[in-house]
Amino acid sequence: MQQDNNINWAILVTGWGRNAKDTIEAFHKGKLKNSSIKLVIYEAEPCGAKELAEKYNIETLKLVKSNFPNLISYQKVLIEEIKKRGIDYIFMLNYKYFIKQEMLLAYPNRIINIHPSLFPSFLGTKTAIQDAMDYGVKITGITTHIIDHNIDEGIILCQKAIKIKNKDTFDSLYKKFAKEGRKIIIKTISKIEKKHFKNIKHSSLNNK
Repeated sequence: MQQDNNINWAILVTGWGRNAKDTIEAFHKGKLKNSSIKLVIYEAEPCGAKELAEKYNIETLKLVKSNFPNLISYQKVLIEEIKKRGIDYIFMLNYKYFIKQEMLLAYPNRIINIHPSLFPSFLGTKTAIQDAMDYGVKITGITTHIIDHNIDEGIILCQKAIKIKNKDTFDSLYKKFAKEGRKIIIKTISKIEKKHFKNIKHSSLNNK
């Protein structure tokens, strides 16, 4: 794992990858001060995140879960490929699979997820935006968090509230999520950077 001035990130994406694309673009524009995106692992094609990553010479790797006997065997290969590249942190950006124990142990407190709700509301669902509208709430939002052994739980890193107006449709609300999602991902990475290098500094002082 990286021990100098940059954190190496892998992005996991199983869909088109809107959030992943935005993050790659932010990296290319220099908005990630102490982070490098080293790998994008994708499944479906076409994949916008994969295409943009290749445009910017970021390594991509296609892994399809259906090519493996089960989720555990798939994630064993996932771990191997990520470790080969000296990855420090993993960001799940539109990644649909549950993270199994072996992967949690391989990257303890280093797997980050983004979820389209304010924890602890609308967890364990792939339709959180629509669920919030159907339920009639006036405020929903976005949460980034560290993955643990429970679905859509773990340590909260950042949250952003989003108001649902009476005139909002799914499409208009989705645009708000897209706009705020870009911001909260960068904010989350910055928070991880500060924590990561603070821990390295503390560890170095203790070893002197």
